Amino acid sequence: MHRVVKIYRKIIHIFEHTGMPWLVLGLRLWIARIFWYSGLTKISHWPATTYLFKYEYKLPYLNPEGAAYVFTFFELVCPILLTVGLATRLATIPILIMIAIIQVTYLNISDHGYWAVMLATILFYGPGRISMDHYIKNKRLFQ
Repeated sequence: MHRVVKIYRKIIHIFEHTGMPWLVLGLRLWIARIFWYSGLTKISHWPATTYLFKYEYKLPYLNPEGAAYVFTFFELVCPILLTVGLATRLATIPILIMIAIIQVTYLNISDHGYWAVMLATILFYGPGRISMDHYIKNKRLFQ
């Protein structure tokens, strides 16, 4: 039994130091790409974006034009943060909120669940070793 535990720990160690950083980087880039292109679409067709927020999405308790600005802002800023791995956990929160709002108020699709799981992985696990957050933490720039 002791030998099995040693082998298991060795496998976990190898996975954490080789596979997991790349996996988390892949998740960050994947979700960043989705929301980056959504944000670019919104700013490139701004009249259509404001129209959709006023008449199609109908978000409760939110000013449609203000919501368009806020959603677009987060769809352009958070993907950059996710890509470089800076303030990564913080960047996942607005996207998770947007996914929840879209899922509940406008469009119920299964992709939102996949995106939420990817973001939750990043939120709870962290950005991984291939990130600015990891570099800053290890250089102790803010301590």
